[in-house]
Amino acid sequence: MTPKPRLYRRIADIAATEWDSLAGNENPFISHAFLASLEESGAVGDQSGWSPHHLLLEDEAGRKVAAAPMYLKGHSYGEYVFDHAWAQAYERAGGRYYPKLLIAAPFTPVPGPRLLAREDATRKSLVQAAIEVARSNGLSSLHVNFLTEGETAIAREAGMLLRGGSQFHWQNPGYRDFDDFLGALAARKRKAIRKERREVTESGIEIIAKTGPEIREAEWDAMHAFYMDTGGRKWGRPYLNRAFFSVIGRTMADRIVLFLALRGDVPIAGALNFLGADCLYGRYWGALETVRHLHFELCYYRAIDWAIAHRLARVEAGAQGPHKLSRGYLPRPTWSAHWIADPGFRQAVERYLLAETRAVEDDIEELEALGPFRRDAAVGDKAAG
Repeated sequence: MTPKPRLYRRIADIAATEWDSLAGNENPFISHAFLASLEESGAVGDQSGWSPHHLLLEDEAGRKVAAAPMYLKGHSYGEYVFDHAWAQAYERAGGRYYPKLLIAAPFTPVPGPRLLAREDATRKSLVQAAIEVARSNGLSSLHVNFLTEGETAIAREAGMLLRGGSQFHWQNPGYRDFDDFLGALAARKRKAIRKERREVTESGIEIIAKTGPEIREAEWDAMHAFYMDTGGRKWGRPYLNRAFFSVIGRTMADRIVLFLALRGDVPIAGALNFLGADCLYGRYWGALETVRHLHFELCYYRAIDWAIAHRLARVEAGAQGPHKLSRGYLPRPTWSAHWIADPGFRQAVERYLLAETRAVEDDIEELEALGPFRRDAAVGDKAAG
């Protein structure tokens, strides 16, 4: 019997065990706890323009066999796959772009599963059900952001257009320690990183790492202040509120690593990271005092240190940032998928994506050639410098 689709307006109405049995434990941002923290804190909801409409497929016994974190969007903020120009063009032509339907982890440009199921056949049914929700409700489009490369074939088969992007990720082939990683770099890059780290140390800053119950409300107060400072300067209106940090501290502390920079006993900067099964995900950072190279130390070098010490395969430090390249983070492709209802508009978007994809591929190739690693470097080699 074909599973039946059902929409849930609150993830709290779905048992965490049922959701997580489909989501797995690899990626924290599609976990029940993370999505629930956004809704419980009010960061996500009808008033924010992220209206939850989580899509599940249920068999005749009511068991959940597939799920997707889905939202009715009244804007395109907080997505990190930018379609504002599409919206403007469609509305100039007399169309109505918003509301649209989005499958994503809100405010989180982290690649990972979006079509949560145990079998590809069920994933196909899930994406087809999502398209039908958009079509039957007269919506302009359905988007799936930062899906896995494996899911792109399913989306394409369902008639969705694919859009390529890129991020910078650090890979751990089995380094023994940070010096072992430095040994794989060209001498000039190696010396530059050592100089940056030395300057932070000489500034009198102490840096500590906290995780699990070590993170108290005082640290969340500080991290929220750091986040607001960065968010206010970058986005104008930060997406997350103070309550969100308390909720994740209560429900996800064992999947969080918080790096804090202290001046005496006072936190002056922080970087919030989430733990996946084999990856450390850098998410939010901020500072209330300017210290040269502190951003690189907290967000990149401490993350690499942690990943090596805990034998994690990689560090993903979020969207954008070509400056990550010289610090060992290499470009990796990302993907989104898009179903457009209007045939003429779809053709225009498809033409645009063909050109954009070629440009993204060329950019990745050029950046990889500029990478900081020695051409003769091997895992475990250590070079003097």
